Amino acid sequence: MRFMPLLLGLLLFLLISPPKTLAQHQDFTADEFTSRRAQVVEAIGPNAIAVIQGAADVDGFKYFRQSSSLYYLTGIETWHSYLVLDGRSGRSSLYLPHHDPGRERSEGETLSADDVDAVISISGVDEVLPIEQMGRDWVYRYLVRSPHPALYTPFSPAETGTDSRDELLRYRANVTNDPWDGRPSREGAFIGLIHERYPQFEVRDLSPTLDAMRVVKSPAEIALIRRASELAGEGLMEAMRCTQSGVMEYQIESCARFVHQAGGARRDAYTAIVAGGTHAFMGHYHDNDAPLADGDLVLMDFAPEYRYYTSDVTRVWPVDGTFSSEQLELYLFIVAYREALFAELHSGVTVEQVINRSAAVMQRYVDEHKWSREVYREAAQNAVAFRGHMQHPVGLAVHDVGNYKSTPLRVGEVFAVDPMMWVRPESLYVRTEDVVVITEDGFENFTDFLPVEPGAIEAVMREDGMLGRLSDGVRDR
Repeated sequence: MRFMPLLLGLLLFLLISPPKTLAQHQDFTADEFTSRRAQVVEAIGPNAIAVIQGAADVDGFKYFRQSSSLYYLTGIETWHSYLVLDGRSGRSSLYLPHHDPGRERSEGETLSADDVDAVISISGVDEVLPIEQMGRDWVYRYLVRSPHPALYTPFSPAETGTDSRDELLRYRANVTNDPWDGRPSREGAFIGLIHERYPQFEVRDLSPTLDAMRVVKSPAEIALIRRASELAGEGLMEAMRCTQSGVMEYQIESCARFVHQAGGARRDAYTAIVAGGTHAFMGHYHDNDAPLADGDLVLMDFAPEYRYYTSDVTRVWPVDGTFSSEQLELYLFIVAYREALFAELHSGVTVEQVINRSAAVMQRYVDEHKWSREVYREAAQNAVAFRGHMQHPVGLAVHDVGNYKSTPLRVGEVFAVDPMMWVRPESLYVRTEDVVVITEDGFENFTDFLPVEPGAIEAVMREDGMLGRLSDGVRDR
């Protein structure tokens, strides 16, 4: 009977304790994170340390996303995390907040400084310490004796959602130029605190090192981008099925997003572009609040973020389900450009060579085709001269970091192939976009299943879509 109080106590604990619901992806092995950190240590050298700041806690009822850099090096999804890499010893230290029992009762448990074994199992770091200990450790480990190591930390803004480096920098410029704002970036504030509290450190930029590492993707990263691309393609096909005159742009956006989320993607990779008619000419139109009209093309550029990795996929189709002869003339030129670019993709060739060779093919197309309008021929000629048909890598951000254009293409590089043309007198913009990875025997197009030929697109549009299966009340204009 003496065990009865213990049994009752255990039952009471199980009844009142919150469930263990760690919101923690585990798509990479600890060995992969360890290998990435070793590359950083090698890059900074033996007389330096590196400090990587994780994302701040969310300011409201929002879905937390770790900064790309800290996730890339640890896989840990806890706010206010700091990773310290010691170039002298090669050791990695991860500093985390403690558990917040009150918050966890309502939101679920998050990995903390109290979960040493779990954090090490996921990330492979050498030690897990509470965040309040980091400043003291810097003093006793790095500053008591000379010479003091240099301190590397990322200067570039952290990606924490539907953002990319280019957009974040533009945002920072706008904040800086606002005379009633002008607050420093989180990275700038962190660097300022280091200078203020520990002036012995020479602070250097770690961003170029991390950017270069992210250009070539591992098999595990490629698998996640492939899945994001598959969901993007399936979402675009559902949007095609739901397209008809009078449907709102945001309604076909919602059809695609349903497919993304049903497939396991919790967030958008970027704000959806659903542009009917001349809205497409704006390039990054995203109001998505107009009705679609017969006779127009609709351009949709939309993909999800799947477990931190993104895609970037675009298709164009006719609202009424059939390409007109004029639409077909423009669209087939873009389809031919897509094939010309694909024909040149393999390891060892530079992006400049791909652009030059495909442009030579398409110049013959322009010269030999009997254009129905001079403005169409001029638009095609301008497209041949345009150098941006392979604009950006894709990965942890839709406009991923790193430069894949300065060297010959390597196996594992992932980027968008995006032939496009503008017909300025008619405010038309036509393009397709796919995400590919360079492989040993050429390349893989992650959305090769997604229709691109006009007849195949028209066939998909004749299929029943989810909007048709809902009540008419869904079309609230």
